[in-house]
Amino acid sequence: MFVRQMSYLVALAREKHFSRAAERCHVTQSTLSSGLKALERELDMRLVIRGPRFLGLTPEGERVVAWASQIISDYENLKQDVEGIREGLNGTLRFGVIPAAMPAVAKLTSPFCAKHPHVTVDVRSMSSIDIQNALDKFEIDAGLTYLDNEPLANVRKKTLYRERYLFVTHADGPLAQTDAITWRDATAENLCLLHESMQNRRVLNNLVGSLGLKLAPTVTSDSFLAVCSHVCSGEWSSIIPHTFSFIFRGCKELALVGLIDPVHSQAIGLVASARDPLSPLAHALMHCAGRLDIDQFGTVDKV
Repeated sequence: MFVRQMSYLVALAREKHFSRAAERCHVTQSTLSSGLKALERELDMRLVIRGPRFLGLTPEGERVVAWASQIISDYENLKQDVEGIREGLNGTLRFGVIPAAMPAVAKLTSPFCAKHPHVTVDVRSMSSIDIQNALDKFEIDAGLTYLDNEPLANVRKKTLYRERYLFVTHADGPLAQTDAITWRDATAENLCLLHESMQNRRVLNNLVGSLGLKLAPTVTSDSFLAVCSHVCSGEWSSIIPHTFSFIFRGCKELALVGLIDPVHSQAIGLVASARDPLSPLAHALMHCAGRLDIDQFGTVDKV
């Protein structure tokens, strides 16, 4: 019962609304309210600022939420670990993935699902900052993100591949048939790129800045789908991770050209909480990643 009451408090902290928190916990609002009051009596402190509507948590309530999130996560992991001895691993792996790594994610989830057929995988598109926050709050089990650019804190890491970059333009464009293009020439084109809130864009900014250049896209987005939509229009070109060739290789409207001077790469890898013991699902995913051929992960045919 104590764990359930803590789950009510965590849900309320996330939803900031009594009715939505009750719905999230699959209980009535009166049950949620009674559980919160019982938790306050158990801890002998006020946790929730009450009024006609939710007004926030007390300072003590904020601290309890942080501890409760960890306790709930440990409790769920304990159940998974013990049940796994009898029945094998099950549950849902919550996996945060940066947009730049989405084309490659199935190269990890495919062998994982084959090894653990009773586990479902919930892949969420998240920024690297959101992955850090979600790991800290026990909202995801693992993440796939950049490792050596704006590295995450308090995580264990496993490198999967090195991201390289391609210039993508319309198949009828003047640069579509070239074998390679320099970064200087690429930055001079009419570009559609990710917004600077995305780490992939910040990686590109740092790279071209080191070359004495500057990116000046006329369109930005937080979605690679929107970027490629603009390229398909014939008005824009872009710079994308090489793994997107997994998806766009067969698209007749797009031409992928190698970027040189320099040929740059960034490490992409799996991250999970540095806490011990690691959750059973995160441990299984790390084990699966360790068995991959890292040299081939993310490799594509010559552009």
